[in-house]
Amino acid sequence: MAKARVPAAVIAAGGLVGGYATARFTKKRPLGGVVLAAAGGVAAKEWQRRAGGKAAAALSGAYVAAFAGSHPLAKKVGAWPAVLGVASVVGLASWAVADRRR
Repeated sequence: MAKARVPAAVIAAGGLVGGYATARFTKKRPLGGVVLAAAGGVAAKEWQRRAGGKAAAALSGAYVAAFAGSHPLAKKVGAWPAVLGVASVVGLASWAVADRRR
């Protein structure tokens, strides 16, 4: 029986949302950063395995840019809409580049 794998898109989007949620609800920003970084590392490993090094580098850059971009976006639309928006974009990009091929 084949082992089911979690799509990299879910890991990446979940890392962005989970990192923010952890920081917000624990009131410990570094803990949110640990969640964000851990999920980003797992997603990057999956991107590498599924789509190669160039794709993994590009998607990792998008992940970091989404995290950074959510901060100024939150000032305009609110924190949760910003986080959910950037997580959706990264998840969709991940699916298109790495997960769709399966």
